[in-house]
Amino acid sequence: MIPEQVEEDLQIERNSAGASALANHAIASSTVRESLVTFKFGGSSLLGAKRILHAASLVRPAAQRMQVVVVVSAMKGVTDRLLEIAQVLSECKRQRALSEAEAVLRLHLDVLRDLELEPDEHDRVARELNSLGCDLLHEVSARQQRRSSSAVAELFDRLASYGERFSARLLAAALEHSGVAAVPVSSSEFVLTCETFRDAKPHLEQTRLRGRDVLLPLLADGIVPVVTGFIGATPDGRITTLGRNSSDFSGAIIAHVVDADELVIWTDVDGIYTANPNESAHAQLLHDLSYDDAHSLALSGAKVLHPHVLPLAEETEMTVWVRNTFNPHARGTRIGPVPISVGAQHCCAPVSKEPA
Repeated sequence: MIPEQVEEDLQIERNSAGASALANHAIASSTVRESLVTFKFGGSSLLGAKRILHAASLVRPAAQRMQVVVVVSAMKGVTDRLLEIAQVLSECKRQRALSEAEAVLRLHLDVLRDLELEPDEHDRVARELNSLGCDLLHEVSARQQRRSSSAVAELFDRLASYGERFSARLLAAALEHSGVAAVPVSSSEFVLTCETFRDAKPHLEQTRLRGRDVLLPLLADGIVPVVTGFIGATPDGRITTLGRNSSDFSGAIIAHVVDADELVIWTDVDGIYTANPNESAHAQLLHDLSYDDAHSLALSGAKVLHPHVLPLAEETEMTVWVRNTFNPHARGTRIGPVPISVGAQHCCAPVSKEPA
């Protein structure tokens, strides 16, 4: 089980470069960790430097006790902005699209500045962000020709993928600064999908084989991979996305790839409720659910998790937690293989959580 208590101080200490190096070495060379957990952070959990540092402070104590893989969404609102850029481009309004793309890059550079990294760290990550930004700007400024509907869908996926790629670099930098060895990893390196752009289906067994080659060596070296959610690639390397709000599913895929014992979905609510507490005074937080319980809630219309998460978790008997990034001392909701009935509460729906 993941530790339910996290560090009291949610601000990441400002280590000197030497202290960071010592901490990295200490974590990487500590005793072999017997369990493996996947943390997935949604867009609200990563909105701005303060929240990214807070997310890093949740990963750090876990990384000292076990192996950790992190899966990230784009910062809240960024995917919508990128899709708007794609829409504007499809209408041949290139200058407007270019201006908005430049604003998206500036947004992430501003967050990097607010992380207050050491100068060398800042410069390295700035180069990575600017390199990504140059790729984004090149996509936008390329000479536009009339595109087929399939080509437009492919463009939408390429542009939408930049949010997670920016996000992964920022969180990996925050982790490194806190003394946790971490590297950003693009899931398009190993998540193999069909060619249905904007709603691609992953080929799970091939993804698992490819992903283990990428992720297991990092884990063996005591490094936390910070993996992009939402995106994959066709067999010939073209970027795809798994559909809107699919980062929970991405988390389950990555957890499946590395045989994680648990998947922790860090979101902006305390867990799964019997009803929306904003609408019902009788809403109760559900602490434990079996896979069948959670599936029944989903069938009743509750937005518990992405619909593909539970089947994949049940297949591997993986425990899934839904926990609140902003209230990390709350236990959250556990979904697991032990059948724990919620009785008459089945007919009710949980509070809506942040987009995955």
